[in-house]
Amino acid sequence: MPRVAPFETHHQRYEAWFEKHEAAYISELLALRPFVLWEGRGIEIGVGSGRFAAPLGVQVGVDPSPAMLVHAASRGIEVMEGVAEHLPFAGGSFDHALVVTTLCFVDSPTQMLAEARRVLKPGGRLVIGFVDRESTLGQNYVVHQAESVFYREATFYSAHEVERLLPEAGFAISAWGQTLAHPLPETREIEPLRAGRGQCAFVVVAATRAD
Repeated sequence: MPRVAPFETHHQRYEAWFEKHEAAYISELLALRPFVLWEGRGIEIGVGSGRFAAPLGVQVGVDPSPAMLVHAASRGIEVMEGVAEHLPFAGGSFDHALVVTTLCFVDSPTQMLAEARRVLKPGGRLVIGFVDRESTLGQNYVVHQAESVFYREATFYSAHEVERLLPEAGFAISAWGQTLAHPLPETREIEPLRAGRGQCAFVVVAATRAD
């Protein structure tokens, strides 16, 4: 069942997070940018308010929250209401797909990845950005999960778990990247992208639809 209510009720609060934590937000954008294709047709699954799709040139966004889609549409995204496990698009509709901080909110990551694979063309690229559960920030989120409006019902994943899920879903991993090595309250400067994973909170993985 889509975890929509917090985003419907607190969408302005969600937007305010990006203003409050601008350095962290830009660090995440810069970490994603080298992995996202800048040609062809792209979709962000769990587009939210379009904070990632718009600056990364992703044309289409799907999300179960109408309130969030209003924000995304205002940023020039072609929006469609729907859930990650049942995407309202024909197979092979996109050249690339983006999933940012959405993995922890879906009911079934396996079904979400199956749907991402379905709507991608053969050889299409999937880019996932997520908070590594095993990082300091990830552990902090887990400890304080009950206090968070947005993360109360989230299920966080480790980089090792994502590394296992992708091949099982028919994707070949091509690269890893990471950023945000410091606690969120201490992140006042934009942090660079680092290779690999295991040292930072925000992890990016790029994978190709294997055929």
